[in-house]
Amino acid sequence: MVSPIIDDDRLWQFLEIQDYLWIVIVLVCAILPFISAIRNKTSISLGVVLSLLLVSFIQYALSLFTGEIFSFNPIDIFSLIPALSLEPSHFHRLVTSGWIHADWIHVLGNILVIALVGVPLEQRLGAKRWILVYILGMLGGNIAWIGTHPDSWTPAVGASGAAFGLLGAYMACWPEDKIEFPLLFLIRAWPVWLIALVRIGLEVYQMFAIQYGDSGETNIAHLAHFGGFLVAYIVARPIAKGGPSPLDEKFESSQIDISTREGIKSRMGSLDNDPWSSANSPLEENGRRILKRLREEGDEIETRRAWLEELAENTICPYCGGEVLTKVENRVCFLTCGQSERHFKWP
Repeated sequence: MVSPIIDDDRLWQFLEIQDYLWIVIVLVCAILPFISAIRNKTSISLGVVLSLLLVSFIQYALSLFTGEIFSFNPIDIFSLIPALSLEPSHFHRLVTSGWIHADWIHVLGNILVIALVGVPLEQRLGAKRWILVYILGMLGGNIAWIGTHPDSWTPAVGASGAAFGLLGAYMACWPEDKIEFPLLFLIRAWPVWLIALVRIGLEVYQMFAIQYGDSGETNIAHLAHFGGFLVAYIVARPIAKGGPSPLDEKFESSQIDISTREGIKSRMGSLDNDPWSSANSPLEENGRRILKRLREEGDEIETRRAWLEELAENTICPYCGGEVLTKVENRVCFLTCGQSERHFKWP
């Protein structure tokens, strides 16, 4: 989203003490949900949603009193301004612009996509790979906007590039997955490829309509949306390779019937003996806690897979010190060494 032209007198050199205080408050509100998600091992994608909401509340509160009590406007400091993109003191805008929005419709639209697309994608990618895709989508969108509007002083704001990046990554890796999404005036489970086709198709149509003067003026940065989608689509498969879910895997646990579910559960291995104990390489505190929860709650397909993914993120191979991966064969999830399955395959 593109906002009104910024005033030159609100750049860094004119900041006052109270402005720096508000900068700290905005940054704390943006970062705290990530710290909480990491410490509590909860969803990073939902942490992003909370982070965007908190910053939007601060931005809205400040807008109510601008010119009366406060003079600070987050758009002035955190938005993307293409004309300043080569200035080192403004490099932060490539990232911070993703937390600032033009209005509530703008932020809620992005949050809707991040929640509905981001949560199932995080389950596929794992938290670390997910946040990498999110950041690359954000940067891709912003760089696309800078490249096409290099002399513009009009601020661009919003997480739309990152949101479209999530959709692009999902399209690249698991296009047949079905997720609940409002599309074609209906809310139902649509295949990812269809959601992506409709959403990016509308963006391309709008870009051509603007180019040929058929849609008038707009304050929506369609090129940034397309840039975020394209960059994430390109990098997603290399990033996802070796992650929790095999590429192009077709698996919807919610649609497994009772007899099939019981058959899958009968093939799940025992959790009694683990490779770390067998190798006399006991897990550290966090790993022990996750292993304990896995043994307590890992009797169902979904919960076992979730805790195995958590364990993979927090352990190393007890034999070579390499990365631990989750893999799925015949719908049964297991852990193995990223260097060689001969080291261990468990459970």
